[in-house]
Amino acid sequence: MAAAVDEKLEKLRSAVAQLDQISENEKAGFISLVSRYLSGEAEQIEWSKIQTPTDEVVVPYDTLAPAPEDLDAAKKLLDKLVVLKLNGGLGTTMGCTGPKSVIEVRNGFTFLDLIVIQIESLNKKYGCNVPLLLMNSFNTHDDTQKIVEKYNNSNIEIHTFNQSQYPRIVTEDFLPLPSKGKTGKDGWYPPGHGDVFPSLNNSGKLDILLSQGKEYVFVANSDNLGAIVDIKILNHLIHNQNEYCMEVTPKTLADVKGGTLISYEGRVQLLEIAQVPDEHVNEFKSIEKFKIFNTNNLWVNLKAIKRLVEAEALKMEIIPNPKEVDGVKVLQLETAAGAAIRFFEKAIGINVPRSRFLPVKATSDLLLVQSDLYTLVDGFVIRNPARANPSNPSIELGPEFKKVSNFLARFKSIPSIVELDSLKVSGDVWFGSGVALKGKVTITAKSGVKLEIPDGAVLENKDINGPEDL
Repeated sequence: MAAAVDEKLEKLRSAVAQLDQISENEKAGFISLVSRYLSGEAEQIEWSKIQTPTDEVVVPYDTLAPAPEDLDAAKKLLDKLVVLKLNGGLGTTMGCTGPKSVIEVRNGFTFLDLIVIQIESLNKKYGCNVPLLLMNSFNTHDDTQKIVEKYNNSNIEIHTFNQSQYPRIVTEDFLPLPSKGKTGKDGWYPPGHGDVFPSLNNSGKLDILLSQGKEYVFVANSDNLGAIVDIKILNHLIHNQNEYCMEVTPKTLADVKGGTLISYEGRVQLLEIAQVPDEHVNEFKSIEKFKIFNTNNLWVNLKAIKRLVEAEALKMEIIPNPKEVDGVKVLQLETAAGAAIRFFEKAIGINVPRSRFLPVKATSDLLLVQSDLYTLVDGFVIRNPARANPSNPSIELGPEFKKVSNFLARFKSIPSIVELDSLKVSGDVWFGSGVALKGKVTITAKSGVKLEIPDGAVLENKDINGPEDL
């Protein structure tokens, strides 16, 4: 068995050596990942050893010391910080070409515009210099380079670097897809955001930041509008010398699949649904036992990253992701940045308000953030205090709304949803301007029928199946 594995790995290694599109660092990282995968070193979680983390390990946000009121003290803290946005994803699921971060979110501003405006206003207010790093993938790099030029006159230092590019493995013979003539983008994949740590080091950016006296990086997905710099969190980490912090927030029924933090054999670690034995999946999804989930807002000490990357100590759980490219079954191996928590000293979670988790994964999320539920102040998306219910309305839009262009065409203006509990739309539905939706609203257009909601309509607790119900 071991001999067969070694032979497999050797064949792969010599094939990868021939690929001249990627660096030696990338080849070494890839082979190391594959050999970990083949050795089957993944430890099974022993369910009985899982403990609910205490408040020392997952700190309630309300118990953090207040941020210093003195501008100079705040500036000292902020000058130790770098913001890194994960910018490797494309907008394909929302029907957009190019990086997801250039989708317009509100008032003509893209995700990236808002991020830049936020950091600029921070730098201006405190007279600090918080740089922005964008980790691109080979899918988003060229477009992003062009896009960031428009920020040349901004009061913000922007660095871009690429995450690793690894070859997809053909399942049948375990050889790299690019060595079979698939030399285009289809032959490669970015290996998940766990790659942020080695890539930050390999790109030379980590050394530059350390030489500038930076101490912490705040990592977040570029599509999470709630992931803004929080001085209270930064202050806590510096004060307590925590090398790693994961922001978690209470689960709702919409988040049952999200990874959660557990205490395990004396360390804090991330438990993902994929690691859960089948007989415990329902327990994992229960909101009673596992009350929090990972927002993927992470704060990490830069010196600690340097130390662990150089020691090759970051051996995160491997996520096998089987795909098909033009009828060929392939495998890509990925890792997640949140899983690195168990390798850092004094790692903690902080249980943050839900407002720090506002991801835009689909047009239904876009409806929320473009509506009167939020306002835009200095690039920050702020929730409307007129909404009494702390949780957002649940919104389900049919496939007709999946692409951003179709979504925008079907709403003459975004309806008022401050008093909405839930909305479900299916079929060929078009919204007029100044529509208000309240309570529970279901709108279903029958097959082949175009259903138009008239301008100024107020729909409260309505179930609409045709014009006669309006």
